[in-house]
Amino acid sequence: MSSNEYYSACDNVVKAKSFAFALRIVKLNRYLQEEKREFVLSKQLLRSGTAVGALVREAEQAESKADFTHKLAIALKEANETDYWIDLLHQSEIIDQKSFDSIKPNIVELIKLLTSIIKTTRQNMAKMRTKN
Repeated sequence: MSSNEYYSACDNVVKAKSFAFALRIVKLNRYLQEEKREFVLSKQLLRSGTAVGALVREAEQAESKADFTHKLAIALKEANETDYWIDLLHQSEIIDQKSFDSIKPNIVELIKLLTSIIKTTRQNMAKMRTKN
């Protein structure tokens, strides 16, 4: 199954987008190491960029709403870190403008999605507490 088929088959948008993003990060890491001979920043990018999707997957099996939001909050932290590494790779001219413009909107979108899910879940949890 290709990444596009996987993406289309998923009913969970953040799950699908974080997986597709992780796949892009793996490919970018390979390019950075093989073509640019860059090993330090690319390893940081690989770790944080793939962690986002792994934490989203982990959140699916959360034991409670609080555990769910906690796991997604960690995913958001990893997404923010990934955004930092992308900016640093761009500003240090390790990746060109075209590569930056291609990947930057993906991480911004993931950050917005995760922020929205966390905020909505926390609001719903607060409403449930006030009802009880």
